[in-house]
Amino acid sequence: MKEEQVILVDENDQPIGTMPKMEAHEKALLHRAFSVFVMNDRGETMLQQRAAHKYHSPLLWTNTCCSHQRVGESNIEAGKRRLQEEMGFVTELEELFSFTYKAAFDNGLTEHEFDHVMIGSFEGTPNINPDEVADWQWMKPEDVKIDIEKNPEKYTAWFKIIFEKFYDHLTQNAGNEGKG
Repeated sequence: MKEEQVILVDENDQPIGTMPKMEAHEKALLHRAFSVFVMNDRGETMLQQRAAHKYHSPLLWTNTCCSHQRVGESNIEAGKRRLQEEMGFVTELEELFSFTYKAAFDNGLTEHEFDHVMIGSFEGTPNINPDEVADWQWMKPEDVKIDIEKNPEKYTAWFKIIFEKFYDHLTQNAGNEGKG
């Protein structure tokens, strides 16, 4: 199987090339990524626990799904594709904001991403892919924020950054995504 390619970007999210995913993480090069948050009508966020064999952040809790866009794929198309691959469902998504972050991991790899954050709505039970996801749960953003403060080691680096910087976006959009 051919290794997944990531889209290298400049600080303005303009594509400057592609590279195998592992190489980009070894070299800490800025590349395009996305993070999907799915909310329900009760204002809860669907969290996933990453599978145990993930090459970084195994068994940590994070947003509903995340990954990298493919060449020629829009952010929304990428989000829907990965939501289906990881969580077993698709819903309408809306892009809220983007930000850049850099996080080094104990295994020598570094995430340096231009992350596009999207939100959607879902009321059902996901059909998780055990190759990607160990577990899942619904949580209110307020409870997630408290738990991150008490147990930061349980959450992925990018998830903690999103909650710190964009918590108001998430709570303002709770229950309003995918409508209208």
